[in-house]
Amino acid sequence: MEVRVRYAETDQMGRAHHANYLVWCELGRTTLMREHGVSYARLEEEGVILPVARAELEYRAPLVYDELLRIETWVERVRSREIVFAYRMRRETGAVAATARITLVSADPEGRPVRLPEATRVALSALARA
Repeated sequence: MEVRVRYAETDQMGRAHHANYLVWCELGRTTLMREHGVSYARLEEEGVILPVARAELEYRAPLVYDELLRIETWVERVRSREIVFAYRMRRETGAVAATARITLVSADPEGRPVRLPEATRVALSALARA
């Protein structure tokens, strides 16, 4: 997927602020899930939330205002109560701006661990890269 770095996402140095990379990861993740029939809203209706348990980011090259950002998102691993997504964010030039890994856990609305719904686990497992 592609997005443009908005002015509001830049800092005093004219670079994309580091916190926005997590927002872009979420955008990539929810888009990937939606495109493959898994809806966050539907999961929540079923009583399942997916809080972030771990976030790892490695910044490699700065992004600037109005630059086109390409976000590549894939599933790294799916377990009964955990999903690990991986990301590669590229500049317009193709240079890698950042890489990330985000681990989500499956929980009920009170935060207690629960199994992922079978259909969700199967759909996301099919996206996992070997």
